[in-house]
Amino acid sequence: MKNTLKLLWALPLFAIISLTSCDKNDPEIPNEEELITTLIYTLTPEGGGNAVEFRFTDLDGDGGDAPVITNGTLAANTTYSGVITLLNETETPAEVISEEVEEEAEEHQFFYQFSNQSFSGGFDYADADGNGNPVGLLTTFATGTPLTTMLTITLRHEPNKTASGVSDGDITNAGGETDIEVTFDVTIQ
Repeated sequence: MKNTLKLLWALPLFAIISLTSCDKNDPEIPNEEELITTLIYTLTPEGGGNAVEFRFTDLDGDGGDAPVITNGTLAANTTYSGVITLLNETETPAEVISEEVEEEAEEHQFFYQFSNQSFSGGFDYADADGNGNPVGLLTTFATGTPLTTMLTITLRHEPNKTASGVSDGDITNAGGETDIEVTFDVTIQ
């Protein structure tokens, strides 16, 4: 009988503890990282002409078969409008991850780095988040004199957009985590 009374007394206490442990102020479960299988960087010359598409596809993920990379050739002394498209092609139809990046613009930034130090062109962000900081889904890209270079495109999640140089596209002080990083061979002629 004593054990039954103790159990009856403990049940309301257990219920109170259970109800108060599910507090609305508990931290939210973080968003699970999306799978990005494909990155497409489309450059369209201003004033007309054929678009050039740089494409990276890795349907089986890291460690599997080698990714398929399509490089491109750009005209010298030409300004291009650039658009990044990110996809998860393991789903049908393919999920457009770049839409999610746009929705969470404050938490993302693309960085564009060239390997050739003599590259004389220029690159500018053409979009911004709600705070006026760059995102990089849209760009303008001016080529310079003919050369070959490598272009590395990196998407950072939760970079420090106010750190020195970050708003100008310098990844050095950005921090955050890399969602995808791809390197393309670029010929400017």
